[in-house]
Amino acid sequence: MLHIDNLTFRIGGRVIFDEATIAVPIGHRVGLVGRNGSGKTTLFKLILGELANDGGNIRMRKNVRIGTVAQEAPSGQESLLDTVLAADLERSALLARAELPDGEVDPHEIAEIHTRLADIDAQSAPARAARILAGLGFDEAAQQRACADFSGGWRMRVALAATLFAAPDLLLLDEPTNHLDLEAALWLESHLASWPGTLLVISHDRTLLNSVIEETVHLDKGKMTRYAGGYDRFERTRRERLELDSKMRIKQLAAREHIESFVERFRAKASKARQAQSRMKMLEKMEPIASVVEDKTVSFAFPEPKPLAPPLVSLDGVTVGYDDKPILRGLDLRIDGDDRIALLGANGNGKSTFVKLLAGRLQPMAGKMSKSSKLQVGYFAQHQAEELHLDENPFQHLSRLMTGAGESKVRGHLGRFGFGQERAETLCGSLSGGEKARLLFAIMSLKPPHIMLLDEPTNHLDIDAREALVHALNAYPGTVILVSHDVHLVELVADRLWLIDNGECKPFDGDLADYRRYLMESRRNSRRGSADPTEKSGGNRKQQRKERAAQRVANADLRKAVRDGEKAIEKLEAKRAHIEADLADPEIYGGSTAKLMEVHLRLDQVKTALAETEAKWIADSERLDAAE
Repeated sequence: MLHIDNLTFRIGGRVIFDEATIAVPIGHRVGLVGRNGSGKTTLFKLILGELANDGGNIRMRKNVRIGTVAQEAPSGQESLLDTVLAADLERSALLARAELPDGEVDPHEIAEIHTRLADIDAQSAPARAARILAGLGFDEAAQQRACADFSGGWRMRVALAATLFAAPDLLLLDEPTNHLDLEAALWLESHLASWPGTLLVISHDRTLLNSVIEETVHLDKGKMTRYAGGYDRFERTRRERLELDSKMRIKQLAAREHIESFVERFRAKASKARQAQSRMKMLEKMEPIASVVEDKTVSFAFPEPKPLAPPLVSLDGVTVGYDDKPILRGLDLRIDGDDRIALLGANGNGKSTFVKLLAGRLQPMAGKMSKSSKLQVGYFAQHQAEELHLDENPFQHLSRLMTGAGESKVRGHLGRFGFGQERAETLCGSLSGGEKARLLFAIMSLKPPHIMLLDEPTNHLDIDAREALVHALNAYPGTVILVSHDVHLVELVADRLWLIDNGECKPFDGDLADYRRYLMESRRNSRRGSADPTEKSGGNRKQQRKERAAQRVANADLRKAVRDGEKAIEKLEAKRAHIEADLADPEIYGGSTAKLMEVHLRLDQVKTALAETEAKWIADSERLDAAE
């Protein structure tokens, strides 16, 4: 599908790609990973022809349809559904041609048009487009509204829906979950896991990379290196390779020292001169193994707050909203000093409203909210980056806020969040999105917070920075309230889930796997409700029951496939849990390396089988819903 041969590209004298080579076969799902600035987005622009390479070439099959999410979100008065349908250019052109007045199109051509429309399943296109929009968070009413009615983030979802609906041969996705909530991210993960075409995805979402991609391409120091499997397998394989390279370098240095010692001792002796010359030639041919120096990783370190008596916050019948319009009602909750809570619920349901209530940005409209008198709250929201002074550096920001503190204390606090002297003195306008996020963490932690409210904290962090954040949050002894689409972060940090839906916030009984099933069931029930209007029509109930009984008989095979899929998923999840329990046993790491690798391989195979089984189960469930 795609061949990149000896690609060379420079920006302002800086080498981005240095004779890099990689091939992507048809139908493969590939993840591109690497530190920010390694050239991932640049590679997409080179593939799309938006940039010209300095050397090498990029080759693709003839007539390949490439799909990527437009940088400019769609706008205008077209409905969301029509906007997505228009992305299938062939269908749109055929329909436009078929609707021309009689006489302008030859009857034979009309027949060919309708044959082609049938071949591409044009009749089911509205239903397919609606399913994609629903998966990305747009209900039936929203799908009929104009694009201009929605904010930029929601319109970017429409752009993603249009790209997915067009079903290109080669799909390029750059951080596709950035504008999504957790619910839409879970749907996208399932959708891409069964993507039939060739996929290249840039993402810092570890869970997406593990569940969707089959191969990982690592961009580092101008080169591209292919690894089999998802991100976890890539990370493990690369770590083992680096360790092996380090050992080989040590052995090689020892060998060089031994040979050099021999040459120095015997080069002047006639009897050993020939052997010394031979050793010198050996030294010249010995290719040096590069020194294994890992790039400096980002660190986080949150200060420890003084303990307070529980509860830190209690809500009794609280109602909160904006401009006398309630968003959440009847909140009866308490938050204690060791709580780790993730808030679930689609965007617009009130997660950010709840966080703002806890942060003191909103006051209760009714009910009572009690807080500990000495409570310190740290609040992180991505939009706060707009409040940074772009003409000041991080050191100036902190110096102004840490009144009376000496320079060493200010720099020490910045160092907790990965700002060395150089980056601490770089203007905020020149900082990356991830560096601005880390500066916000530093500001938020000036007074050790008892509660940290984190609203999408990982949007601009790369994978390593996200992992550092996970470790820092797990080391932090205070309370964490988390809103995030990053499944990996939620799974490793939160031990309780609260669901915000229908104006309420209630504990959710289960983990993220249970929540995934809950979402699928809710969508199935929603589609059933809208697909059976006779249920509300007051017609002949006896006849309706007969028709439904006939449908059940006709769809028996599909229902069996759905049931079998559920059982298979349960078995695979149990098998995965058993293998992960084996890997959690320290004794396994003291035994045979081959046995350890075999266990890891079995885990990868089970994860792959689980992803495929879940994708098939989703497809069967949707077919069953449509049939019923």
